[in-house]
Amino acid sequence: MENQQLENQHTLKGEISISGVGLHTGASVNITLKPASPGFGIKFQRVDLPNQPVVKADVDYVVDTARGTTLEHNGARVSTVEHLLAALVGTGVDNVLIELDGPEIPIMDGSSMPFIEAIEKTGIQDQDAKKIYYSIDTNITYYDEQKKVEMVALPAINYSITCLIDFNSPVLGTQHAKMKGLDQFRDDIASSRTFCFLHELEYLLNNNLIKGGDINNAIVVVDRAVNEDDMARLAKAFNRETMSVQREGILNNIELRFPNEPARHKLLDVVGDLALIGYPIKAHIIANRPGHASNVEFARKIKAYIKKNKHNQGVPVYDPMQPPIFDTLRIERTLPHRYPFLLVDKIIELAEEQVVGIKNVTFNEHFFQGHFPGNPVMPGVLQLEALAQVGGILALNRVPDPENYDTYFLKIDNCKFKQKVVPGDTMILKMELLSPIRRGLVEMRGTVFIGNKVATEADMIAQIIKTRESK
Repeated sequence: MENQQLENQHTLKGEISISGVGLHTGASVNITLKPASPGFGIKFQRVDLPNQPVVKADVDYVVDTARGTTLEHNGARVSTVEHLLAALVGTGVDNVLIELDGPEIPIMDGSSMPFIEAIEKTGIQDQDAKKIYYSIDTNITYYDEQKKVEMVALPAINYSITCLIDFNSPVLGTQHAKMKGLDQFRDDIASSRTFCFLHELEYLLNNNLIKGGDINNAIVVVDRAVNEDDMARLAKAFNRETMSVQREGILNNIELRFPNEPARHKLLDVVGDLALIGYPIKAHIIANRPGHASNVEFARKIKAYIKKNKHNQGVPVYDPMQPPIFDTLRIERTLPHRYPFLLVDKIIELAEEQVVGIKNVTFNEHFFQGHFPGNPVMPGVLQLEALAQVGGILALNRVPDPENYDTYFLKIDNCKFKQKVVPGDTMILKMELLSPIRRGLVEMRGTVFIGNKVATEADMIAQIIKTRESK
């Protein structure tokens, strides 16, 4: 990957199938990574459960950080997501549906490298949609006094991470790792394996909490004196004839991939957990003694900052010099509308719960010929239609194969026309999701802005209906 921020969104060139064992559940799990449309994001789908529920990779859905990061939503629970998320971030994959038939992502060798190698084998597809980075323009800090964890996001021109660990261990000592940019992730970070201390391992084994553990998918740091009985008990737990500690305090004499492999793996975890912010960011992250719980709380603070300063502003910012996420040709591949009834020129923002489109109103619009001749005013019903089309983009972006679906509007409430729309105006069309989509019903609030003034607003309900069989 080139040493620069990617300008467009990316997905996979094809499907990827991976099988393995969950570290904590011991369950055999098959996962399939599928390409997804721009703005889809990263989502997990439990295909083994009734109705095959989906959970978005979002910090809002984190329910457990005890021994990894666990998401749960819509009845879908997915554990140990951080290594796969880090691999997706590190390879620049923005949009993907991850199907799995079990409760936990496979641990593989305890690093992100097996996932990256599978992604590289299939390839990454550039998408005709702009990748929007969110810049941190002030310091964002998190501090856990009890655990002595300190994390800070500093303004920067790209995404970099410095990680420091200190477990008061004579074996590990104080370690630090640094990633100056995501282009370093594959070679310098991705192969670093998860680790734990012997006393933690013994607790986990005694409480049957690592049913899928193997000496090949984790580094075990021996932090106390051990005898032959200890080694025999561990050998039995891992189905080995013998086990030993010969040098550097590492169980079974495993060769470290880097002298500071534990610090690099902690950095890997930061990459994966901060993916749950839901937005690519530009910031320099400094993490001192991080863990999953602190990573998640820090991600929540960053997401709240972004939402407050970007998404929750009343008037979307339109810079005509910036390339759109969807141009007219891309819109036509999603919507069934065509000129003269296609009333959206481009999409400039597309997120999980919000979309912003642009309509440039010109004097030669077909409807001006007969609507208020000599005093051209855009019909209010067509303003609502323009909002509806933008809402269709938002609704269809929630399904993996939008070309096989259409949206039909069922209801319009609270409609108000506050300002005329005339030739020369640029309509900024904003649609916001008001509640989670259930049974294909989409409830949205639409607003038409002319400059920084509201021209039209309405609440709308639409339904997503499958019109063609998936290919």
